[in-house]
Amino acid sequence: MTPSTHRASVTLPDESTAKRVVDALSEMFFEDQAAFAAFERPDGRWDVTVHFADAPDEALLRELVGQTVGRDVAAAVAFDTVEAKDWVKASLEDLVPVPAGRFVVHGQHDRTRIPPNKLGIEIEAALAFGTGHHGTTRGCLLLLDHVLKAYRPRRVLDLGTGTGVLAIAAAKALQDRVLASDIDAPSVQVAAENARLNGTGHLVDVIRATGFAHPRFAADGPFDLVLANILANPLRQLAGPMAQHLASSAQVILSGLLTHQAPAVIAAYRARGLVPLRHIRIEGWSSLLLRAVK
Repeated sequence: MTPSTHRASVTLPDESTAKRVVDALSEMFFEDQAAFAAFERPDGRWDVTVHFADAPDEALLRELVGQTVGRDVAAAVAFDTVEAKDWVKASLEDLVPVPAGRFVVHGQHDRTRIPPNKLGIEIEAALAFGTGHHGTTRGCLLLLDHVLKAYRPRRVLDLGTGTGVLAIAAAKALQDRVLASDIDAPSVQVAAENARLNGTGHLVDVIRATGFAHPRFAADGPFDLVLANILANPLRQLAGPMAQHLASSAQVILSGLLTHQAPAVIAAYRARGLVPLRHIRIEGWSSLLLRAVK
């Protein structure tokens, strides 16, 4: 039987309200518990959808939304259950290939549309959050492309790999090994399968780990490049452990945070000796490039 995912959705009047709701909920749920999406509708309103691996506490979620933007909005939050593969597959079939520098993220149905001078990353429907067609992933890929134009990292980590998009991109561009980790067991399986599908199965080593709590991080590090596309709150919490696993002058690409959350994340990493180099904003989401100064 295909595992199901639980969904909460609501339509909000404007971008500001949508950001407030996502910000509040992202502080409550970690990356292994929920995946967020916020998109503008043709009429100017915003749809916010949250996918949960386990059934959420509906009363608690409504209470949090109510405290953030009012009881009327909280009452409008809808809950349902969908097949995990169904919503991922549907999202892929409706999307065209997404370019990001030298990279193009695409589904199998668009395999023949990738230019020969680009690195295609094929991601198919699977039980894992993240299809690669999101502002945060595109921001990370653009920053990765920028980094690799002037810098060749030897030891690369994709923390919270999801479907493996970033790890596959790094492995394809460098033709070298990449360590990828995720807290979610199905994501680990999917990322490994996607790496194989993209011809990088021998280069991308996917492990299941929470944060940096796995001996492989110490064994494979210190890292010259870390990619972490998760959420603002976990990113702040991981600033200290991540700094301990970085090589001198290492570069770090962070995303999964709304633009107004970026200053707090930057501050957490500045306190651990990392300075910001670039900040990309796409569809209300931010992607950051930082460098370790040590």
